[in-house]
This record gives sequence, structure tokens and C-alpha cells, in this order.
Amino acid sequence: MKKITLLLLSLWIISCSNSEINTDSLTEEERWNFRAENTEIIRDDFGIPHIYGKTDVDAVFGMLYAQCEDDFNRVERNYIWAIGRLAEVEGEKALYSDLRANLYMTKEEAIKNYDESPKWLQDLCIAFADGINFYLKNHPEVTPKLLTHFEPWMPMYFSEGSIGGDIERVSTRKMSDFYSNKNDDKKLAVHNGLIRLKDNEPRGSNGFAITGEKTKSGKAMLLINPHTSFFFRGESHVVSEEGLDAYGATTWGQFFIYQGFNEKTGWMHTSTGTDIIDEFAETIVKNEKGLHYQYGEELRPVDSLKVKLNYKTNTGLSSKDFTMYRTHHGPITHAEGDKWIATALMWSPIKALKQSFTRTKKSNHQEFYEMMDIRTNSSNNTVYADADGTIAYYHGNFIPKRNEKFDYTKPVDGSNPETDWNGLHDLEDNIFVKNPPTNWIQNCNSTPFTSAAEFSPKKEDYPVYMSSYPENFRGMHAIPLLKQAENLTLDSLIELAYDSYLPGAEKLIKGLLEAAKKSSVKSTDAKEAIILLKKWDFRVSVNSIEMTLAQFYINQYYKSGKIPRMIGGKRSSRLGRFEYMSVLSTPKERLEIFELSLQKLTADFGSWKTPWGEFNRYQRNDGKITQDFNDNKTSIPVGMASGTWGALASFGTRFGKDTKRQYGTSGNSFVAVVEFGDKVTAKTMLAGGQSGNLDSPHFDDQAQRYADGNFKDVAYYKEDVLKRAKKTYHPGKEK
Repeated sequence: MKKITLLLLSLWIISCSNSEINTDSLTEEERWNFRAENTEIIRDDFGIPHIYGKTDVDAVFGMLYAQCEDDFNRVERNYIWAIGRLAEVEGEKALYSDLRANLYMTKEEAIKNYDESPKWLQDLCIAFADGINFYLKNHPEVTPKLLTHFEPWMPMYFSEGSIGGDIERVSTRKMSDFYSNKNDDKKLAVHNGLIRLKDNEPRGSNGFAITGEKTKSGKAMLLINPHTSFFFRGESHVVSEEGLDAYGATTWGQFFIYQGFNEKTGWMHTSTGTDIIDEFAETIVKNEKGLHYQYGEELRPVDSLKVKLNYKTNTGLSSKDFTMYRTHHGPITHAEGDKWIATALMWSPIKALKQSFTRTKKSNHQEFYEMMDIRTNSSNNTVYADADGTIAYYHGNFIPKRNEKFDYTKPVDGSNPETDWNGLHDLEDNIFVKNPPTNWIQNCNSTPFTSAAEFSPKKEDYPVYMSSYPENFRGMHAIPLLKQAENLTLDSLIELAYDSYLPGAEKLIKGLLEAAKKSSVKSTDAKEAIILLKKWDFRVSVNSIEMTLAQFYINQYYKSGKIPRMIGGKRSSRLGRFEYMSVLSTPKERLEIFELSLQKLTADFGSWKTPWGEFNRYQRNDGKITQDFNDNKTSIPVGMASGTWGALASFGTRFGKDTKRQYGTSGNSFVAVVEFGDKVTAKTMLAGGQSGNLDSPHFDDQAQRYADGNFKDVAYYKEDVLKRAKKTYHPGKEK
């Protein structure tokens, strides 16, 4: 009977035009089948899904279905984290991550936001849930860790597209201190409440926009080069008959292309140094009516919400009750002394989802500018190029207006109404660059005041909180390359983006060589190594012994050196630490640490004359989110280096539990070069492969290409997709 019903439904779908069908009247399963009939997925020779739907809703349905085929594990994990249920999978240690999610939005508030969304956005959210749920129905062999049914309100938690968004910067440690009552009768150490990265690897991205004046074709080009965790985003192409035709990278579980392009426009996001999070120190008063906080001359009640959070134990699930607190400034996240700290950040999920999705359908810069005026892309800068030849740079997007007489780098007095945010800065007031005479724009998570060389915005024209990032080695590396660039093609843009020079290595090693002139080099090995380093051009390759020496030297310096936390009266920056190691430290210290690094290198590899590719490797053993590395298993030598050195093509690494080698975990992940014109052309690179499934032919089919910097041509137009098609199917009929 069920099969007959589905057959009749299919015949009805075929007989009706899309506009005649009201899916609101369908059951969930009928809706799934309707969407599946209207959606086609074509997998090309690299397993990249090209999803074609009659409507945007159909395309989103197919997009999520394809994502689940490629890596359901990561789709589910992102939402387990986002909706605040991670402790049910990972145990009590994740309890305060879940509390943090609830502090900013409870399930009930997420549902309310969904209910208040415009109909078109609700339909996309339904399609998101339908695509995943239809996948689970058709793949009973897949066992979710927790989420057996996805809901349309879930995207409200995960709306902006960045790496965890701003909320991950709110410290769960200090939250634990407060909400577990550990702060009673105890003054907490002063801390800004933000997470500090535990390793030395810079996070961020590179974005270059180039006008036709510097390209061989006379057309604008865009480099899309996010530096993220490997396998964090998949590559896809989403098309509908309603004007959607976007290609690029999507964070697993989201229903829009996050960094990518359509036929007319391209967009690249880099992490911003714009201050978009503030802490307000609340004066709490407890009286017979409950908890209040001082605001001017009045006492306002503290909002309190109760929440029960479950967590995994050895015997099953246990739970813990919390009372969460909020003021009009935001949730109470921690305490400093007797002050409760409310942490304010961007939390406008409806607007953020509107901006994230509509961004992908813009056809010129005027339309793109109007979309940017929604102002919810809080954690990112945007580098832009289009088919009209326009290039642009938006530094930040969501920027609260502050009273500049207060220092917002520290908690401000929440009882003083003058410290309140006064709305958002208008888009026209933000740091912005359009078509500079340089004919190029760059941002490498560096200061916007060098984004277009001498034609960059001027620092003195903007509030200090609009940009906190200093210049970095990647920015210093990119600018002269772009100045010299002429007649660029997609291939020569790739060469530029992978330029092997390391300005950080030059600074560090020249400091070591200066030390060798001023103080005696003791061991024979050190003397020989110094002679080798004198001849180095500070370029990295798989064969470079010098690069291995530099890496072991800096590793040893961070382990054994006496790098001060404060340099020049300020917390030491990355450039400041290099300044210390190469200039401010004593020659004796530098040489002693170099000797130790040679001893370590020799102990690990039998000789200090170890090529970089022997030490620096790519390995993918399984589909785990956190990989286990093993020196005895197959791996690939990689001639890239960490962004710490100023490498544009970043290859961030870590050691395994018992490894001598270091293995790539972040940096260049999805990379694209795009040329606009009458037709758009592009080349892309994806770390490893499209699929997270070990048995898939696309699990690691791009690994060697990744190591070699060998980009693949993008099949964007349907005729090109069909030429490279390896599998064509409707969702649910892929077998």
C-alpha cells in the first residue's frame, strides 16, 4: 500500500507544475519524496556534488543530503555542539560548552526565532532538516551518535558560517567557575574571558582581489584561501531555477556556500581584528524581590532561566540543573571580584541566515553592498571581486558603536548607561576599500591599513576598536608579490599564492647568524649547520634541510627560551616574539638553544641533515575529527610551512602521541582561484578529498595533488559537469 501511495505521489508531482503544489499540506515523508523528485545530484570525477533543484528549497534539500553522504559524522557533530548537547556524547567535560550555547539561546528561543522568520527562510530550514532526515531514512546502516531527527529550528544556532562563530571565544573555564559556585568568597584572577589558543599556529585566511589591469585576460580575479582545520568544509555546487548557482566551500551542516563564487560575484572571508565582543561589569543587588543589577539610578531585575543539561556517564545519562542569568547587555558568563560579567556579542540568527544565504545570489557590487548592509557577518572581513571588474574589501561588518571615552578592551561599568552600545556603525562608516589604484587588495588577517599599500584606509580615520590586528609576516609577504604581479593567469595566481619565501625564517635565522658572529659556536655540527644556513634563500621545499633546522630551532626556543610575555610595555605579539628571538635576546642564548635543537633533531632522525619533507607530512588514516597520527603508516611529504613563518600557503601541524614527525592539521584546506568575465573559470584544491568515508574513492584522492599544489579545474557550467559526470541520481536513488 505504501509503495502505491508513493507511486501516486510521484505521478501527481510529474503532472503538476511546481507552483501548483503546496508542500505545507504534505506529510513529512511525502515532502521528502517531492523534494527528491525535484532534485538531481551529479558527482564529478573528484566526487564533488553538483546539486540541481527546481527551486532554492529543492537545492538546499539536495545539498544537505549530499553533505550527509560525504560526512554525516561532521554534520551531526556540528549541530550536537551548536544546540548545546555535546555533553550527552562527550561527557561532563563538555557541560559548560552546552551551558554556553543555552546562555545565548535556548531551544525554546531557537524555535521562536524560526517561527518569526520569513516564509522563504522557514522553507529553507525545513529543506535543511528534510535533506538530513531523508538521508537517515535511506541509510539505516548509519548510526547517529545522538541526533536521530533534525529540526528546522537548528540552523538558528549556526547561522553565520564561521569557525564556531563568536561564541567560541567565550571562556567555558570562567563560566564553570561562576556557575559551579567556585567563585564564592574568592577573587578570580583578572582575565578577559576569551579563550587563548593553546598552540602557536595562526588561525585565519588569505584573500586577494585583483582587477583586470593586472591580469592577462583583463578580467578580475579572486583568491579564496581560508586557513581552517582540515576537512572542516566540503566543496559543492548548488543550482536552482530560481537564480541560485553558487560554487565553493560549505561548513558541514550549513545550507549556503560560505566562501565561493557564482557566475558574477565572488566572496572570500578572513578573520577580522574588529572588536565585536564586549564585557559589561554588572553591580548585583539582592533584595526581598530577588536579584537586580544597577543601571543608572534604577535597579533592574536580572533575568533568570532554569535549564537541565544531560551528560554522559559510564552508567548512562545524568543531569545537572543550572539557573542562567542575563541582563540587557547579554548573558552572565563569569565574575571578576564581586562584579558579574555580561558578555555581549552578535546574536541575530534570522538576519544572519538572511545575509548568509542571499550573499550567494548577488550579481554585482551594488547588490552585494546592499546585502552587506544587513551587518551580521560579525567575525569576518570580506574580500570581493566580480564580472564587472570591481574589487572591494569590507573590514568587519557587525561593529557596535561605543563611547570612545571608555576602554572596551577591559570590562566596562555596566551600571553606567554611557557604556551601552549605541546601535551599529553604518556600513558607509566602516573600513572599506573599493577599486584602489594598486589594482589589488589583500588581507591575510593583517591590518586593513596595508590592504592596498599606500592607498589603504588611514588608521587615524577610524575608532581604535575597528581594527586591532597588527601587520603580520603573511601580509608583509603578500604585498611585494602583488605589487610586482603582471599579466596574471589562474596558474600564475596559484604560483603567487604558494610563493615559498618565508619572511619569518629570514628574520629568525639572520638573528642566529648575527649571534654566531658575536659569540663562539661550540660543536662541529653547529658550525657546519651555520655555514649551510648562510647560503639559504629562506624558501621552503621538501628537500630543504635549512627549513628543518629553522623549525627545530624555533620549537626549542619556545620550549627553552626566555621569551617575555611583555615586550615594549605590551603583550608580546607574534612579530614581537620573533623580534626577541632574533634581535633582543643575547647571542649566547640563541646559540645555546640552536645547539639544543641540533641535538633534538639528531636524536629524532639520526642526523641533523634531515630534509623538510622527511619531517613535515600529510597523513589521513581515518574519518575521525581528531586524527591519530602514526610514523609507521603511509604519509606524504609536504613542502609547505606554517603561517607562523609568513607562508602564504599555510600548513599548520601537530605531533601525534608518539611521533617524531609533524603532520598537517590546518591551514590551506579548501583553496580556489577564480577569474570572472563573460564566463567564470576557476580552479580549486581540497585537502585530502571530498568524502570523510574511509571506503570512498574520494577519501584521499586529492592528497598528492594537495602536496604538489596541483589544482583541479572546476566544472561550473552544466555542459562541463556532464562531461565529467561519474554518477547521476536523485536523493534516495543513488544505489
